[in-house]
Amino acid sequence: MDSAQYQRTIAARFTVFDQDGNGHISREDFSAAAAALLAEFGATARSEKGQALYYGAEALWQGLAGIADRDGDQRITRSEFAHSAVKRLRDSPERFAEIARPFVRAAVAVADGGEDRAAGRTQTVRMLTALGIEPDTATAAVETLDGDEGRIGEDRLLKAVAAYFTTADPDARDL
Repeated sequence: MDSAQYQRTIAARFTVFDQDGNGHISREDFSAAAAALLAEFGATARSEKGQALYYGAEALWQGLAGIADRDGDQRITRSEFAHSAVKRLRDSPERFAEIARPFVRAAVAVADGGEDRAAGRTQTVRMLTALGIEPDTATAAVETLDGDEGRIGEDRLLKAVAAYFTTADPDARDL
């Protein structure tokens, strides 16, 4: 895949982060994603899990802004996102995984409620759908991620999320 095609693919994935659809990613989009996830699972923002989710959302925002907000306006445009993904993340999805880890960890904890850092299939579909993934796409993604005994671990989900946002891997396109 050439660089221009890769940039188009990554730019299209921008819409998952742009929760309000206004054409840019901002801190508010990450707060909205956290709020949607908490509402889906009936958790409160003041709970320990709610606080961890908002902390994770802020960490993810700060990490992405540090990589992608080239003009420092506290907004990431589609162009900035695609350019930065190509320039800084394409060869290092591990970097994206590290900035996403606190959010993914907290999201799995909210979705499952257990201590094993894994969520069931149903909870994972609900989690992905609450975050803006189409239900059919979320279901298909969960089927490919399903781990031992119908549970999807944090590490497996984190690796898939990182691949989805940093590579144009055909296996990652459905998350």
